[in-house]
Amino acid sequence: MYKRKIYLFGITSGLIMMIALCFTAVSSYLTQINLEQSNTAQTLLAEHQKLSSISYRMFKQLTDELIFGESANQAIIRNKQALIGQSLEKIRRLELQQRQALGNKLTAGSVEDTDELAALINAIITEFKAITAIYNNTPLDQQNRLRTLLEVKIDNEFREAINAAVVRQGNVVAALNAKIETLNTAIVWFAVGIALFATPCIILACYWLFNQLYQPLTIINNGTNAIAAGDYQQRLPETLDTEFSQLVKSLNLLATKLADHEMKAEQSRRQLEFEVEQRTREISQVNEQLTKVDSRRRQFLADVSHELRTPLTIIRGEAQVTLRQSAASEQVYRETLDSILVQAINLSELVDDLLLLARAELSQLKLDTARQALGDFLHGQVSQWQRLHKDRDFTLEIDNHAKTLQLSFDHQRLKQVVAILLDNACKYSAPQTPVIVSLKKINNRACIDIKDFGEGISPSDINHIFERFVRFKHKSEGLGLGLAIAKAIVEAHGGEIRVSSTPGEGALFQVYLPMDVVS
Repeated sequence: MYKRKIYLFGITSGLIMMIALCFTAVSSYLTQINLEQSNTAQTLLAEHQKLSSISYRMFKQLTDELIFGESANQAIIRNKQALIGQSLEKIRRLELQQRQALGNKLTAGSVEDTDELAALINAIITEFKAITAIYNNTPLDQQNRLRTLLEVKIDNEFREAINAAVVRQGNVVAALNAKIETLNTAIVWFAVGIALFATPCIILACYWLFNQLYQPLTIINNGTNAIAAGDYQQRLPETLDTEFSQLVKSLNLLATKLADHEMKAEQSRRQLEFEVEQRTREISQVNEQLTKVDSRRRQFLADVSHELRTPLTIIRGEAQVTLRQSAASEQVYRETLDSILVQAINLSELVDDLLLLARAELSQLKLDTARQALGDFLHGQVSQWQRLHKDRDFTLEIDNHAKTLQLSFDHQRLKQVVAILLDNACKYSAPQTPVIVSLKKINNRACIDIKDFGEGISPSDINHIFERFVRFKHKSEGLGLGLAIAKAIVEAHGGEIRVSSTPGEGALFQVYLPMDVVS
């Protein structure tokens, strides 16, 4: 309903505006035409005056020719004749345009009088030439004919023709100016009439429209203020004009959604508090793990210091004891050097292990790879360990698909990995329990399994078993570097090492090597 009121107001205002615009356009068009006609009339008036001036100057020069000789002013006279011709041509062209624009009534005689004027000028020039041609030293005869030319033709006929053309063109200019003045007056009064009619209509229409709009806007404003203040139970009446009904429904729907959103926000806030509390616990656990790692690092440094101090102490002690003897035998020196050599080898192995791990962390671990049969390699390692541990049963199982399997790997490094895993299997299982080594092909990777049947690994230790600082409390030997070294070597081959264990049933270590290894 309110839409119709707005449409009515818009149509009325638009109609008044269109009338005003159309009148403005017509007025501008008529004014432009009148100005163009006035400019043409002014130009014609100026051109007639110019023609009069040029003609009189030429007549004077022709008179001088009679007095001073036939060839006194020929060049100047020809120039003046050309200018007179151009001026007449321009006058004819402008008068034709003026007649087409204003009609025959207002421009009566203009074109015809111009032709007569041109003929009169030509007759005067011809008469001057005739007088000049028959000059025979009879001043009286010549004086009478020249007087007639000057007084009758020029002073009377030519002057009257020029004055008539100027007066006629002046009348045209005056008529056009009067027409323009009348048009301007009509435009002013019409504009005043439009303003006097439109202004009250627009004021009354605006007052009526604002009154129609004020009441529903006040209701909507009060309702929205209540919703903005947090009263989401506030509802606006849906009995307003049809145009406001959709807005009212939207605002009521908004209030409902805001109430739901507030409820969900409260739930989200509680959920967030719960998640923050949970994350805080997780961060605390991570902090505890970092504390444990730092503790292991400190323990590792202490163990390294101890391991380094022990052989160094032995070396220094053996050397000092031997040097204190005044007359030691060759056998004593040899025993001392043997003891020092053993400790130096232990130190060298420890330093090599630490250097290997450092290079692995920097991705600088170099491999000397060669393509070899993996089954033959494992067979040699298992046989060697069987000779060293005759009280234990080492078994090698090779899958049919892996019997001819060949890979590019570093023989010494992979031998070190197998030795670490077999040594752990022997260390953490009873002497009579078997150790099973198997080789199989899984997808595009070779898998080496080493299974023991010892005490197994606890769930709390299995997640940290490949860390460098890990050393299980119930086993005091070593620094806990073996599995970290094994992991670094396998990863340098582009492979992966995994472990699974059930406490009391042993542990299974799996080494995965890709089929195409890049050294």
